[in-house]
Amino acid sequence: MADSLYLSYWLRNYSALSMLRSYGKVLDRFPFSPQNPAHSSMQIVPVSSAEPPLFEAPLPDPLNAETVLAHAEEFLHADCSYVLETWWGLWQFRKEWELRPARVTISCFGPDFGDGTPTEHIRLDFGLEAHYLPRPDDPASAYYTRSNLKGLVRLVHQLDEALSVESRTLWSESGENFAEKLQQSVQEL
Repeated sequence: MADSLYLSYWLRNYSALSMLRSYGKVLDRFPFSPQNPAHSSMQIVPVSSAEPPLFEAPLPDPLNAETVLAHAEEFLHADCSYVLETWWGLWQFRKEWELRPARVTISCFGPDFGDGTPTEHIRLDFGLEAHYLPRPDDPASAYYTRSNLKGLVRLVHQLDEALSVESRTLWSESGENFAEKLQQSVQEL
């Protein structure tokens, strides 16, 4: 089964006043893909993920952080989440290895969003973790997935420097340790 790969951040002194500033720092550093197979989109959801969006709109290329933040500021509330579905470039195998746009979701959760259980403040959903793991049946995949991982690690370092990080975690939807999966897949080559 294919699992998604996530990066979650918890920030110091996080509040309704600081959340969009933090979200902006993430968006400013994110390497958006310049040309994509479909528009990016934004949703603003109140109270919990079970609620319908207050706002939903497509955002054409080229995407910039100011546009996203302008929409978010219209609905600035401590109990909202701000969800941007967009694209970044990853090496992907179809018939051959190609650098192509891949979906990513960048979310910011207000401090009062959700059902009362603590949630992360910022989450990036990088899509299938298979984009970052070499395939045992394809020795060339090590080169391409290493390039994808380097881009991921570079982004994490940039975000770590920009944000007031209390903690962060890179995790897989399955709950398995991604670092261990990566190490195992490298050994299988």
